[in-house]
Amino acid sequence: MLSARIPNHVRKAVYKRDGYRCALCDNNRGLQIHHYCPRSQGGCNHPMNLITLCWNCHAIIHGTRLAGYDFMDEEALTQACAEYLGDYYAPDWYPYDG
Repeated sequence: MLSARIPNHVRKAVYKRDGYRCALCDNNRGLQIHHYCPRSQGGCNHPMNLITLCWNCHAIIHGTRLAGYDFMDEEALTQACAEYLGDYYAPDWYPYDG
């Protein structure tokens, strides 16, 4: 069974890779790590599947609309995450276990 927790060294590496800012809106407050492909759907704790998001973008990507925060909708944020990670790791991007 794989650990549900992201190891600290991986978390720190992802924050560093993303410049200690939300990879989508450039906010540097309330940073969180998001799994592009959920672990329940075969996603892993590898940096290819992880992206730094601010709490606003993270909430929206999980379906919570925030009043006064209309940066992008859930679908656009998901697409932006795929483009960011795909471009960063091209041509070998693979966010799934195995």
